[in-house]
Amino acid sequence: MLKTLRNAWKIPELRNKMLITVLIVILYRFGAIVPVPFIDSNLMSQAIQSTAGSIFQYMDILSGSAFSQATLFALSISPYITASIVIQLLSVAIPALERLSKQGEEGKKILTQWTRIITVVLGLITAFGYYMYMKNYGMLTDTGVFAAFVIIGCYVAGTALVMWLAEQINEYGIGNGISIILFANILSSGFSIVGTFINYIKGGPWGIVIVEAMVIVSLAIITFVVFITESERRLPVQYAKKVVGRKQYGGQSTHLPIKLNMSGVMPIIFANSIVALPSTLALIFQPKSGSGWEKIVNFFAYDNWFYPIFFAVLIVAFAYFYISISFNPVEVANNLKKNGGFIPGIRPGRPTSDYITKVLNRIVLMGAFFLCIIAVLPMIANWISGGALQGIAFGGSSLLIVVGVALETAREIEGQMTMRHYKGFLE
Repeated sequence: MLKTLRNAWKIPELRNKMLITVLIVILYRFGAIVPVPFIDSNLMSQAIQSTAGSIFQYMDILSGSAFSQATLFALSISPYITASIVIQLLSVAIPALERLSKQGEEGKKILTQWTRIITVVLGLITAFGYYMYMKNYGMLTDTGVFAAFVIIGCYVAGTALVMWLAEQINEYGIGNGISIILFANILSSGFSIVGTFINYIKGGPWGIVIVEAMVIVSLAIITFVVFITESERRLPVQYAKKVVGRKQYGGQSTHLPIKLNMSGVMPIIFANSIVALPSTLALIFQPKSGSGWEKIVNFFAYDNWFYPIFFAVLIVAFAYFYISISFNPVEVANNLKKNGGFIPGIRPGRPTSDYITKVLNRIVLMGAFFLCIIAVLPMIANWISGGALQGIAFGGSSLLIVVGVALETAREIEGQMTMRHYKGFLE
């Protein structure tokens, strides 16, 4: 990989793209430390650290601690991600948007514009809720109308600026803008992990053993995640021979790849938003002692036995839901039939669609179990340890994002190098 990066650096076009990407990430990290006026960031940080399992803690991880520090980019890329998902879902449900998505560049520009509008609207709603939360818990140094406009305006402006930075990476840099920003945010917590390791090492021989064990376990988990992420089921496809004039076309054998984890980390993000909703609402609407609302909040609390079970069920459900809107077996079967392709032993048309659906359901189930292991086991480990491992509560999903983005960026650089006939990742 290092050799490939060195070769890519020698190509002016790729070097410029890499420099632009790095520059945008640096600008983003600068924005993530710009404080917003009228907020006591120390109180905010203490509140986030004490709310294990809430959506606020997860947002803090995705924002690279900008959320708990109440900085300009506190909302981070979350409104843009949500807006992109909403447009993707509506493109499946609404025929007019579906036609736009199939109109090429023109349709894409219109959908992009709608995504931007929804991002700003979601940023405004989230910023207002964020302001009300800080106001209710006494985290503001000024509760006047002017302070409210400044705080909400700063967060909405930060959301729009983050969206613009992500789009600049898409257009002029390397990789997906949303993914790169998430990658940078999660990696920014690496300095605190290094500090934790140093403290363990200073503690004596047992501390060194603990650090070595944690490094070995981390490497094993990364290897497991990479293996599952790159795993795929290959359905054999045979194309019929056609004779046109004196030439023969087709007749070759290929395969239809189906990734084991096609949905990526999206089911975890969806499930976490739902399962953390009661505890998050409890921060805004405090339950009275002995009330039914308090019982509901306690039942869905992060340290209750029901939390990991409900979380795992939601991950499986959202994995199937996400695949149902992003992969259409009927369309794949029709395309194979139009191009003279067929799966050996399966008739073209409806039987091929049913067979692909059957295989897809099994693969999605295995991928969902993998996501459950990655996301739920750290929570159970933290629960068993009595909160001593709170730092790894969302470590599984964060690791999945980091590995996925690294592999995605590596594949893009590989494609760039292949077009220029350079040896790199293909070796």
